[in-house]
Parts: sequence; C-alpha cells; structure tokens
Amino acid sequence: MTTTTAKTPVTRLCTHTLTSLHYRNANLVEDLMGKKTFTEVMLMQILNRTPRGVDLRITDAVLIVLMEHGLTPSAIATRLIYMSAPENLQGAVSAGLLAVGSSFVGTMENCSRLLDRISAAADPETEALEIARHYKGLKNPVPGFGHHLHKPVDPRAYKLLEMGRAEAELKGDKIRALETLAKAVDTVAGRPITINATGAVAALLSEIGVPTGVMRGFAVISRAAGLVAHIVEEQQSPSGRFIWDTIEHAIPFVGGEADQGAGA
Repeated sequence: MTTTTAKTPVTRLCTHTLTSLHYRNANLVEDLMGKKTFTEVMLMQILNRTPRGVDLRITDAVLIVLMEHGLTPSAIATRLIYMSAPENLQGAVSAGLLAVGSSFVGTMENCSRLLDRISAAADPETEALEIARHYKGLKNPVPGFGHHLHKPVDPRAYKLLEMGRAEAELKGDKIRALETLAKAVDTVAGRPITINATGAVAALLSEIGVPTGVMRGFAVISRAAGLVAHIVEEQQSPSGRFIWDTIEHAIPFVGGEADQGAGA
C-alpha cells in the first residue's frame, strides 16, 4: 500500500533570524529602511519583482485617487462603528473596508474582467458591443462607467488615462480596450457615458501587470488610509450620533397589514 504526502506549503514573502528580517530577498534594515518608499516595497511584495519608475508613478496616482470620496457608505460605516466602539479603531476601519466591493470602490475588478475579454477577443469591437448590450438588457451600468456625482465626465478617470498614455513603457493594450468599450457603451446608450475612476484604474493597473483578481486589494490599501483620516475627524468633530439621529428621524416606522395579522 502506498501513501501520498501532500506537498509542504512554502512562503516567499518574509523570513527572519535572531538578528535580521528579510522581505523576500531584501534585508529589511540594510536594503529597505530609509532606502525604499512604502509603494516600492508594497509592489515588490505583491508583484514579486523590482518595480519600475512607471509602476510607481501609476500606483501612487491610483492610491491617491481611491483614498477618499467623502461620506460614502464605507466612511459612514467607519464613523458609526467608531462611535459605538471608540476603543477599537481597527474594527471601525475594518467595517468601512467591508464596503469595498462590486458596487463601490472595488469595481475596478469587474471592469478589468471585461477588458480581459475584449483584449482576448478576435474582434474587440464586436465583443465590446456584446458586453454593452448585455448590461443594457440587465438595466445595469457597465462596470467602470457612469457616475452619480461627476457629470458629464469623471475628471479623475480622464487624468489617469492621460497619465497612462504619456508613459512610453506601457503597451497601451488595456487602455485601448477601455476606449473600445467606451465607444460601445456610448453607442448602445445613445449618449455619452463617462468612464469613471475605477474604470481607468482597471486599465492602468492591468497595464503595469497587476492581475485582475488582485486589483481590489489596491482599493483596500488606499481606502484604509482614508478611513483612518475619517476617524481622526470623528475624534475632533463627531458626526456618528448626528448620522444616527438623522436616519432615525428621516425613516419613519410604518406598520403594515402583514404586521397586524401576524399574530392572528
């Protein structure tokens, strides 16, 4: 009778001795501290390569864009949880990060999957039109397009794309895929629909080699910093109780027939 032994898991991210600590193959104290920026080390850890100048410029711009957008669901969640448990700053930040998903902040992943489809298609224009028609049939916005606050265009998106086009080291394939999708979205809608920030982020992160399934992590990293700032403001000018009171007065209780007959 033979037995099979499962392959032992390994890690390549970090190791240590009694006198040293290494991030991958770099000595933390000798090679990184005081010599590399946070963004450089972050990309080194995530992408497992030495980042280029273009990688750093694009990533810094993306992280700045995603960090803050006012009193969004994630920020409101953070402020309310901090009001409830001020001893637990990390819990409040975690609560806000749970809102990084397919509707807000994290939508670059949804868009990137569409750009992957268009890039791989034999006929990108036809594929883009199929995508746009599919979402119109669902009566849902195409991921990466439209914005309820920024009209007629999302200025963040077009600045990011301008920066991407100016980088000679980028191939431009995913930027072109986004442009192809934008034309299809406008055609199917019968009017111009803005590319939003996460649509541009999807194209640019893909251009520097960030896999689609990892992109939402960049939103988490960036938004965490923004949520810490919301906690600082909550400490100085509390709004959690005001938000709670406003909702309590704005949403009245209405007893329905189902409630009245429930005990019958």
